[in-house]
Amino acid sequence: YIYMRGEFTVQQRSMDAALAEARAAGYVGKDVMGSGYGVDIWTHKGAGAYICGEESALLESLEGKRGYPRNRPPFPAIVGAFGCPTVVNNIETLSNVPHIINRGAAWYKAIGPEKSPGTKLVCVSGHVNKPGLYELPMGTPMKEIIYDIGGGILGGKTLKGVIPGGSSFPVLNKEEAERAIFDFDSMRTIGSAMGSGVIIVMDNDTCMIDMLLATARFYHHESCGQCTPCREGCGWIEKIMTEMEAGQGKLEQLELLNNISDNMVGNTICVLADSIAMPVKSYVTKFRDEFEAHIRLGRCPFKTTSAQQAA
Repeated sequence: YIYMRGEFTVQQRSMDAALAEARAAGYVGKDVMGSGYGVDIWTHKGAGAYICGEESALLESLEGKRGYPRNRPPFPAIVGAFGCPTVVNNIETLSNVPHIINRGAAWYKAIGPEKSPGTKLVCVSGHVNKPGLYELPMGTPMKEIIYDIGGGILGGKTLKGVIPGGSSFPVLNKEEAERAIFDFDSMRTIGSAMGSGVIIVMDNDTCMIDMLLATARFYHHESCGQCTPCREGCGWIEKIMTEMEAGQGKLEQLELLNNISDNMVGNTICVLADSIAMPVKSYVTKFRDEFEAHIRLGRCPFKTTSAQQAA
């Protein structure tokens, strides 16, 4: 089964057309190329829930149930889809297999660093001149991704921070981003992760309180609500950030955000709780001066009010 988000109508149509061609050519079906071996492949769309990116929630959805992550053990490799042993892989991983078979493992290992060989699909977005989807060798310096491949910071502004692998990982400040190397080990060393390869670049006028509020709102909305620390913690963090963004924040809430996050990490069935807790701690730690200024001023220091404009 190739599982995809419910919104991926165009993608499913393309994949179904390719599978029809494969069946017609005898590459997929009950008797592959006359070998007596049968394998079929089907596409399956979920209902659009972010939580179904977690492998066991994906399996629940595939079986027609609500996308709740499963307790483990048993692990999917023992009891997975429809009670059968199941291996769940990202489609990007599987897409490398035919190239490795055709060209050999040595060819693949020659791309990128020794411990993280191969290429990675990288989505560069945010305040860059050339946003887009790029396939890059593992080990590409983040500085090269931002300034060369991404075309530099939009409008001639300066870099402030980077979300390196999707919103669920610790944010990098300017200094960290410019020395980061984009591969698994290097990103772990710097205290973040490659994640899904979604790089969001933020310029010097970006309000980090707004960014964290948007992140908190997303995870609160996407939490399945099964685990109390996640269900309550996501809502609590969003409430605090909403107050802070509205100019009603208090300095003691910064430590409260850290405390809530500490009580979410590692205390739920899946890691969605960790996915908001890790960004919270990184934003508050790395941009604390900005949070404190926002609280003291009672407004965003990066936004000009109508009263200021009139003056």
